[in-house]
Amino acid sequence: MDYISIADLPVDERPRERMARGGAVALSDAELVALLIEPGRKGKSSLDIAREVVADGLLVLARQEWIPGKAVGSLGASRVARIGAALELGRRIAVLSVTSSEPIRQPEIAARRLMATYGHRSQETFGALYLDARHRIISEREIFIGTLTAASVSPRDVFRFAFNDHAAAAIVFHNHPSGDPSPSPHDLAFTTKLASIGGVLGVEVLDHLIVTSSSFVSLKQRNLM
Repeated sequence: MDYISIADLPVDERPRERMARGGAVALSDAELVALLIEPGRKGKSSLDIAREVVADGLLVLARQEWIPGKAVGSLGASRVARIGAALELGRRIAVLSVTSSEPIRQPEIAARRLMATYGHRSQETFGALYLDARHRIISEREIFIGTLTAASVSPRDVFRFAFNDHAAAAIVFHNHPSGDPSPSPHDLAFTTKLASIGGVLGVEVLDHLIVTSSSFVSLKQRNLM
C-alpha cells in the first residue's frame, strides 16, 4: 500500500481542518490521537500510527502504561508522554465533577469519580473515600493493589487512614478489571466485617462501591450491607 501523508489528503479530510469546522467531537478516535502525536515519520503518517494505537479500542488504550521510556508499539518517548498526559488530564477533569465541598448523598456521585480514576485499571485497586460528619470528602486513599481474594486488605489499614484523616465515615471501593461489577462472596464478607468494626470504632462504613470503566455496583443500594 502506498504511503499517504496527512498533507496528501484533501484539505477537507485532514483532522485539524475537520476539527476547526466541527470541533473535536467530529473526529474519530484515531484522528484525535493523530493530533496528539503528529507529525508522522518516514513511511507512516500520524493518522496511520494513531490507527494502530486505537486498533484494540479506547479501553485498552487507557489501560496501557503511558510512561516515557516504556515501549508502546512504535511510538517514541515524546509521543508516549503526550498521550499519557492527555489521558491523565481527562481523568482529573472527570474527578472534578465531584468536589470535596459537595456532600456525598447518592452512590452515583462517588461512583462517577471512582470510575474515572480506577475503572480502566488492569489490576484491582482497593481504597476508600474518607468523609467528614457532613459526608464531604476529606481524602481519597489507595490502600491495596491486587486481587481481594488472593490477598489481604487489612481492616486495620482502612481505619488507620480514617483516624489519620479525622474522618467520621468512609466509602470503600475497588475496581473489577473484568468489566463485571457483581460482588463476590468475599466482597460481601469483607464489607460486613468492615462495617462491624467501623461501628465499634465510631467510623461509619457508608457503602462499598465496585466500579468498572462503564458501570458500578453499590452494596448499600442493593441492601447487601
